[in-house]
Amino acid sequence: MELFDLHCDTLVTYQQMKADFLCDATMFSLRNQEKLTRMCQTMAIFVPDEVRGKAAEEYFDQNSAYLKSLIKKQPHLAAQAFSGEDVERITGEGKCALILSAESGACLGGRLERVEELYEAGVRFLGLVWNGENELGSGHSNEKRGLTEFGRRVIRQMEQLSMIVDVSHLNDRGFDQVCEVGERPFIATHSNLRSVAGHMRNLTEDQFQEIVRRGGLVGINLCRRFLSDEGVGDEEDIFRHVYRMLELGGENVIACGSDFDGTDVFSTLDRPEKFAAVSEYLVKRGIRQEDVKKMFFENALKFVKREL
Repeated sequence: MELFDLHCDTLVTYQQMKADFLCDATMFSLRNQEKLTRMCQTMAIFVPDEVRGKAAEEYFDQNSAYLKSLIKKQPHLAAQAFSGEDVERITGEGKCALILSAESGACLGGRLERVEELYEAGVRFLGLVWNGENELGSGHSNEKRGLTEFGRRVIRQMEQLSMIVDVSHLNDRGFDQVCEVGERPFIATHSNLRSVAGHMRNLTEDQFQEIVRRGGLVGINLCRRFLSDEGVGDEEDIFRHVYRMLELGGENVIACGSDFDGTDVFSTLDRPEKFAAVSEYLVKRGIRQEDVKKMFFENALKFVKREL
């Protein structure tokens, strides 16, 4: 089994608990790393909507420093990846490759030069917003407000640095504006299909196909409400999203975006090894082995090798 996961919120939890990669109280940990042949985990620093300005910068920096301290403490378990080649090298050494990301552009503190500072710290994916509004735009709390002029400038600066725009949480108007401004592929690290489960956090089929057209990625989110209108969120619900995504031409786009430690996850899916085991379930349900391998590792690896 293998897993390339585009999003979890565990780093902030680690920092709050003063825990490490072997923590037994979080969904994501490396306690059972030996069960996976390859693993890459994107560690998001989630910035709450109420934290803004200089406080948001300091919040991000504190959590970024904590990740580096964990890698220094447990170098036999994990290493930070800054490129696709790093991911291949680190996973080839039997370690977990860690990619740093930021969830909410509030971490920029309203400063354009901060984009380069985050890139130097290792941030490779930046989610423009969370649920509320920030200096870049708005999540689904305000469907009328799209990107700000600052948000447009941030996207242009990110693309110059090969930092990837993450549209998960962005509202529909903002998504359309990213398509207008952005010239490089972008991703939705942890979003499903709205046609399968009607939550606004999911992508419309047109949005999904736009990401397909641009050569991006869409990571399957394990949030029960995003997988199922009934709130079940089990393996069968993952199958339904994957099946429809494949019908929409997404074989090279589908990836994994667990949202571990950031949402409510069904008990049979709430560990990396459990999520990775869904690959076997999908094959049994008739999804081609080749497409499953792409979803769980190859699509994301090819993307980061090409774009980072």
